[in-house]
Amino acid sequence: MSASPAESSPTTSLFEAAIARYNEGADPAELLEDFEAITQQAPRQSAGWTCLAWLQLLTDQPSLALRSARTAVKLNPQDPQARLNLSLALLETGTTGVREHIAIVQRVMVMAPDLGSELQQSMADGLQRRPGWPAMLKIQSWLNG
Repeated sequence: MSASPAESSPTTSLFEAAIARYNEGADPAELLEDFEAITQQAPRQSAGWTCLAWLQLLTDQPSLALRSARTAVKLNPQDPQARLNLSLALLETGTTGVREHIAIVQRVMVMAPDLGSELQQSMADGLQRRPGWPAMLKIQSWLNG
């Protein structure tokens, strides 16, 4: 889960604290409330929605994740993590449109290797926190294929 808020505010410090807890290994379910509060306080901050979608995916809440990921992509269409999350949510809910988002993520991975590396780390983290995650394994094979 990699994202950064755009501006400095009380929401930013809550965001940074929640990210730090996640990176220290906190259970994703424990962080959901924090990111729900972040998205309520700063509804136009795509990073909060991206992280909320990721946590919802990790806690097997694909319908909620689909809504959050769509919001994140709408706010920041260039964010490959938001597109990855949306692809996962689309797969897990059986919703069409996955291919378009995977193609965008593939282009970003080629054009911006640093972002591609971050996405690889994110996918590995997802599989560590949710071993055998079918949707993630499918997307990982598409992106690495």
